[in-house]
Amino acid sequence: MEKAKIKASQLFILVVLFEMGSAILVGLGVSAKQDAWMSMLLGLMGGLVLFLVYYQLYKYYPKQLLTSYVQNITGKWVGRFIGLMYIIYFIYCATRVMRDFGELLTTTIYFNTPLIVINSLMMLTIIYAIHKGIEVIARVGELFFSVIYLMASAGFLLILFSGLIHLEYLQPVLEHGWKPVFITFIRGTITFPFGEMIVFTMLLPYLNDHKKVKLACMGGMILAGINVTITCAINVATLGVDLFERSNFPLLTTIGKIQLANFIERLDVLFMLYLVIGGFFKISLFFYAAVVGATDLFRFKNHQKMSFPIGLIILLASVTIATTYAEHIQEGLKVVPVYLHWPFQIIIPTLLLIIAFFRKRKQKTTSPS
Repeated sequence: MEKAKIKASQLFILVVLFEMGSAILVGLGVSAKQDAWMSMLLGLMGGLVLFLVYYQLYKYYPKQLLTSYVQNITGKWVGRFIGLMYIIYFIYCATRVMRDFGELLTTTIYFNTPLIVINSLMMLTIIYAIHKGIEVIARVGELFFSVIYLMASAGFLLILFSGLIHLEYLQPVLEHGWKPVFITFIRGTITFPFGEMIVFTMLLPYLNDHKKVKLACMGGMILAGINVTITCAINVATLGVDLFERSNFPLLTTIGKIQLANFIERLDVLFMLYLVIGGFFKISLFFYAAVVGATDLFRFKNHQKMSFPIGLIILLASVTIATTYAEHIQEGLKVVPVYLHWPFQIIIPTLLLIIAFFRKRKQKTTSPS
């Protein structure tokens, strides 16, 4: 485990940047149509409940990473196997975000640039950040947090003053009842992006004030959830349900429609700048979780030795994970939530908490004797 400490404010910022990361890139909640924003709010509430599971595990083992305390809960060999599976899971999640990042740039700006080149440039930057450690990543987050919000505020005002928002596109509310909203919540929004807070089980021991973990993380989740919900509603209100469903990158399409006084237009650069920043932090935190997890599991002296080989795996996998972007998105929205996110974000942590609860209870009853 790296000898580093971060502040509660830095943790809050990392949560916001991580949760927003690629969440506003794709059309979240699209299967709920004009009620997509409702599924996002349900996802936020479900995500907060999930975080309480992670937080309780952290309270039981405040100085240990997930890869360590899972061995205390389930036994050495079973725990090491589960820890290894989580490392692979974090690598896979970083790979998917890397592919999202590369696909957007190659399909919108760098048409003739190979995907491997775009992803390599991003990966070199991230490897350098991982090599420097979580403290440096947290400080960079503080620098870019205000930039993100200035761009977001400017974009919202420009969309508003351009007259692009049509509130009638959000109606009728619950046209098909609650069923599509709940299905979207179960299959998507509870796990992406809110269930991805599982990655912070590898970061919470670095906080210098353990009493502020709950406030920092849940506050960051709420702020990010509100931002993503507003973005989702704006996309539907601007594009309409049909275009929202068909667009690969709804927010990019929305920003592309901004035209104010025949002067302010073509503001795609704002979205691209956000993408680079948000993608950097989301990939970095998944990457860092995999690196420190491998360092902890295999008893390496420092995490720097693992940064380059794991980075190379993520880079190569991001190019080969799918033949086309359509296949990549289909896999991410249909297969991954059920077969990966639910087990690693919900089922396994819940079982671990139940076992840990009875273990702690047993220790309390036997300690006096």
